[in-house]
Amino acid sequence: MVPLKNIEAIIRSGRLNDVKEALAEAGFRLMTVTSVKGRGRQMGLEFDFRGRKFRVDLIPKCKIELIVREENVDKVVDIIKSARTGKKGESAIT
Repeated sequence: MVPLKNIEAIIRSGRLNDVKEALAEAGFRLMTVTSVKGRGRQMGLEFDFRGRKFRVDLIPKCKIELIVREENVDKVVDIIKSARTGKKGESAIT
């Protein structure tokens, strides 16, 4: 039996297509994508609208799940990490 690993990653919704394309080009076409909401260390975002402050504490994200062979874990994680923009609220990978 081939050892398999489950990879779960939370990324910005706007980066999903880039990640999907990069994974497909590397031969990883099978995945599950779920729309999720969450917050990290930034504890949400605060906006000024018409003189009032609003806090949005659950930010829309995408969760990508892949089952890959153990020897491909590092390659998949590197592809997903390439979606990072350097802004707060970036991807989490488990």
